[in-house]
Amino acid sequence: MAAFERAEYQRRLAAVRRDMEGAGLDLLVITNPPNMNYTVGYDAWSFYVPQAVLIPLDGEPSWTGRAIDLECARHTTILPEDALLGYDDSYLTSPDRHGADFIAEAILAHYPGARRIGVESDSPYFTARYNERLERGLAGRTLVNADTLVNWVRLIKSDAEIEIMRQAGAITDIAMRRAIDMIRPGVRQCDVAGAIYQALISGHPDLCGDVPDFQTLPMGTRTSAPHLTWTDERYETGSACTLELGANRLRYHVPLARTVHVGSPPAELTDLALVVEEGLLAALDAVRPGALAGDVANAWNAVIARAGIVKPSRIGYSIGIGYPPDWGERTVSLIAGDTTPLQDNMVLHLMLGLWGRNSGYELSETFQVTPQGARCFSTVDRALAVR
Repeated sequence: MAAFERAEYQRRLAAVRRDMEGAGLDLLVITNPPNMNYTVGYDAWSFYVPQAVLIPLDGEPSWTGRAIDLECARHTTILPEDALLGYDDSYLTSPDRHGADFIAEAILAHYPGARRIGVESDSPYFTARYNERLERGLAGRTLVNADTLVNWVRLIKSDAEIEIMRQAGAITDIAMRRAIDMIRPGVRQCDVAGAIYQALISGHPDLCGDVPDFQTLPMGTRTSAPHLTWTDERYETGSACTLELGANRLRYHVPLARTVHVGSPPAELTDLALVVEEGLLAALDAVRPGALAGDVANAWNAVIARAGIVKPSRIGYSIGIGYPPDWGERTVSLIAGDTTPLQDNMVLHLMLGLWGRNSGYELSETFQVTPQGARCFSTVDRALAVR
């Protein structure tokens, strides 16, 4: 059973086809797992082998992949039985065959009139060999880059998607509060990580979470790095810890970041925390339909500039469905110069991370764009947590 009503997927497919028509495409070969999920509901841990959703400009979409994953497609997609096409394991780890060979044959058999075919050339799972074999199998057809076509359609969330993300946000809050409460001198980082995963998956009595994509919780000088996970070291008095985690509810992610200090924090850290929170409030105040993504970053930059701080990297990005290795949508960035207009029901992760040579500080919120401004998904206290 797909995660949403059939009408929701039909609306999405219609939007994708409008953009396909604008790009002059007869067929779209979707290899990016979030986009496969978004268009037909496919959701399985099978992205390590060649697979694709094929969307024609006219006619029935289909799913192609490893034969043992046909059952996954039956359980999760809106597609009829005759639109599910599987290849046997002779296509795996073979020097002479590749799953893309089967996918090319499926395209020729089921969509013979497709001459101009879009591919997601920068998808993490669309490998060089996948591309080479697909081009070989579709000789005479034109393959063009349609890398983020579906990603941009995904940018505006439906009310049903917003509700799922609200549920994810509630689970994220449970996990963040549990992590903060658990941090104290002598506790191992890995034990906090385990508690976070347990909370993210268990959720609460009415709602569970799916496999979390990742979490970061470096301690001490390792907080200077934005993407480190945990070690078996124990928390010590006088050390800081940054936490970034996010629940996954039906593959929709709602991240959150907070900073914790074990013991009485130094004055420079408390001062920094106040500046970052002031900047966060300014950035959120700049959010409204019609404002530019860059306006949000400019509001933040104006605050930190008064404190003599410079942050050259972006402060956020659009978010929704995610699979490893990324939970972002790879469309809008909250950075000076991004001229994308914000629209009602966009969802973005406002990630304020400051990483110096030996320390760092993180604070973030995932928010929905509404006519009234930013509506955050979390209720966890934003202040520096002291344990």
